[in-house]
Amino acid sequence: MPRYDYRCKTCEQTYELSRPMADADSPATCPQGHVGAARLLPVFATTGATAPAGAAVAAPSGGCCGGGCCG
Repeated sequence: MPRYDYRCKTCEQTYELSRPMADADSPATCPQGHVGAARLLPVFATTGATAPAGAAVAAPSGGCCGGGCCG
């Protein structure tokens, strides 16, 4: 079952709940008993290509498809 982060609008406590996906956006009750906590959106960080230390990362080349077949 997926886990979601919520923040209480009353006490501002952040906590995690396991719920079915269908209930993910439904209001939740915080551990202190306050009703109406809102789900927090996940934050994902992305970085460019990674390679072992000292290795070169090849940049894409060519046209729109990366292989030079466009022309």
